[in-house]
This record gives sequence, C-alpha cells and structure tokens, in this order.
Amino acid sequence: MAMLEVEGLHTYYGHIHALKDVSVNVEEGEIVTIIGANGAGKSTMLKTTSGLLKPRKGSIRLNGEDLTQLRAHKIVEKGVVQVPEGRRIFGTLTVMENLDMGAFISKDTQKNKENLDRVLQLFPRLKERSKQVAGTLSGGEQQMLAMGRALMTEPKMLLLDEPSMGLAPVLVDDIFDTIRQLHDAGTTILLVEQNARIALQVASRGYVLQSGSVVLSDTAENLEKNEMVREAYLGE
Repeated sequence: MAMLEVEGLHTYYGHIHALKDVSVNVEEGEIVTIIGANGAGKSTMLKTTSGLLKPRKGSIRLNGEDLTQLRAHKIVEKGVVQVPEGRRIFGTLTVMENLDMGAFISKDTQKNKENLDRVLQLFPRLKERSKQVAGTLSGGEQQMLAMGRALMTEPKMLLLDEPSMGLAPVLVDDIFDTIRQLHDAGTTILLVEQNARIALQVASRGYVLQSGSVVLSDTAENLEKNEMVREAYLGE
C-alpha cells in the first residue's frame, strides 16, 4: 500500500472536465513529480488532493484512510499540506506571524517551538527577516516562507505547486537544494513543476499529464530519456 493513493479522479470546473480518471501513487519517503504544459491539470490535481476541490468520482487515501470527502483543514490535520502556486503568503503579516499561522492546528507549544527551530535552521534568511512584513520579501524569500509555513505542521505529505515559478535561476537552485534536504530528512513530497528538467533531476518517479489525463508514468530516469518528454518538456 502506497502512502498516498489517488485513484480514478474526475474533477470539474463547472462543465469543464479538468481531471479525467487520474491515478497517482506516492510511496513513503519518495519525491514524485507531475509534469505537463499549462492547463494540463497539474494544479487541479494538487488542489483536489488537498481538499480545495472535490472530485465527482475517484478516491484519495493516506496510509489507507479515505480523505476524499474531508474538508481541506481536516486533510491538513491528517498530515497532507500544500504549498500553493504563487506562494499565497499573508502579505500584511510579519514573517514570524506567517509561520505562527502555519501551526494553527497544533496546541502543543513545545512541538510548535521545535518545528519553528527546524524551519529557521532550514531557512536562515527567514530568521534574519523574522520581523519584516512578508509582502516586502523577495520572490525567493516568499517561497521559503510559504514552504516554512507548511512545515510548521510537520506534514506527512508535502504538496509543492510550482515552487520555481517567477524565480531567478540561482534562486531556483536554492529552492531545489532545500527540497533535497527535506527529502533527505524523510519528508514525502508530491511535486508539480513546469521546469521538467529540474523536477526529474530531484524526483524518483514521475507522471506526465496532458489535457487532464495521465499519459505516461515511469521512473524519473526513464522519463528523461523518453523521446516524447524530451521533445515536449525538455526542449530537445
């Protein structure tokens, strides 16, 4: 049994059929990536998994427990936490207040302190900016803050939606170094990323979405060698 089992998802926006029989599995300790063009359904897949959208058909299970009909905050309590596309930090709050918001489900003061210490160790820049208003941070710092806020819940499964979007190449490298560190520390990650090359370099397995359907799944190494992937997503 995989840690995360997504089976036969059909998700709609009104009459638009956005996900068509999508199935994705993630084993504990893996990084699995979903790649595809804009509009392929990648973000819809994560939003459905995290409860922000409800599928008309299909199921979502975490360690065998059905999450399909749970509300989003209940799914967070179960340990599935999303870092959304575009960061979505609280721009008028300070860095520290944003991190505190990440721990809203926990009443364990000691555990919250331990998680905060871990986040600030992982992102020393956030410690330096702890009293700064979050909306004044650079794009890379805001991405660090969004990831740090998610880690305040000590998630079992981290959903990352386009973490490199809008960042300079050097900052993309920094963010993906952090993703590797999280993986090395045991965090299980489902990664949506338009930069297919770097996504396949960090992941162990991947799925290719086209027009809301999974058209290919394989090891990251094999996907990098696949002719269709190389032509469509790696620019070769």
